Amino acid sequence: MKKISGTVKWGIVGCGDVCEVKSGPAFNKVANSKLVAVMRRNLDKAKDFAQRHGVPRYYTDAAELINDKEVNAIYIATPPSSHEAYLEMALKAGKPVYVEKPVTVNSASVERMMEMEKQYDNKVSVAHYRRGLPLFNKIKQLVNDGAIGKVKLILLRTLQPPVSKIITQTDDNWRINPEISGGGLFHDLSPHQLDIMYWIFGTPQQVHVQAANQGKLYEAPDLTMVQLAFPNDIYFNGVWDFNVADAATNDSCEIIGDKGFIRFSFFRVSTIELITGASTETFELEYPVNIQQPHINNVVKFFRGEDANPCTLKDALITMRVMDQAV
Repeated sequence: MKKISGTVKWGIVGCGDVCEVKSGPAFNKVANSKLVAVMRRNLDKAKDFAQRHGVPRYYTDAAELINDKEVNAIYIATPPSSHEAYLEMALKAGKPVYVEKPVTVNSASVERMMEMEKQYDNKVSVAHYRRGLPLFNKIKQLVNDGAIGKVKLILLRTLQPPVSKIITQTDDNWRINPEISGGGLFHDLSPHQLDIMYWIFGTPQQVHVQAANQGKLYEAPDLTMVQLAFPNDIYFNGVWDFNVADAATNDSCEIIGDKGFIRFSFFRVSTIELITGASTETFELEYPVNIQQPHINNVVKFFRGEDANPCTLKDALITMRVMDQAV
């Protein structure tokens, strides 16, 4: 499989809201990495992004950016429905790809992307970037070290009002259009959460999903309930509801063992509570300003042949197969 010698020179396909703070600036902050070109269909917006972030070149056509000889790696940050096509273009051009989550719209598309990765003998990594954050590495360490004994149950609640602060707002609101996003708001947030569950506990052996559109505010479901059975007799119960009152807002996860439990939030705060017996220990772990930076650092190392892939398409397929049942 190909590797990049020297600096990884990035081109972004889709320099929209996600790229402003979460990811874009990080490409210039990690070692052996530089952002050299961006693309957006709107010329003024592409130019504005490039000028504000000190990017040398900007395009309105993805093919032109992908075929730019100064670009040797591609970051796909467009809505999910276009990921597969852009990934194929990039791999055909001989360039490795870092692709946003959700990786695409369904598991059949992921499988085709995996075939492309194999066909063109190049590298693809997925932006399940919470794997790189200190918060989730600490949670994984606590579980593996037996801090709460044998894990029995995981309870996750993502309850949000119709206009939520933890969901990026865009003019076209593509996240609630299943043809573009693959589903609804569950498809936007759950990849982060389901991937961390898989990353810590392994591939689910049983999956049961219920979905409903209670609010009828848009076409996609606004309520999703997921039950998973993980190896070692560990069970997961998750609820995502995007049509609750402000007073009912909740972003919490509890991992419960036979000696205590771990409580944390996926999106609200970067604090872990470890409760065992009569004692509570709190871990305060800050998020980086550019939240994808630790993960991008690992992707750069992977593209340069220095380390393993921090998140593979095969990993993303596990999560997508669960999400497929929520439409």
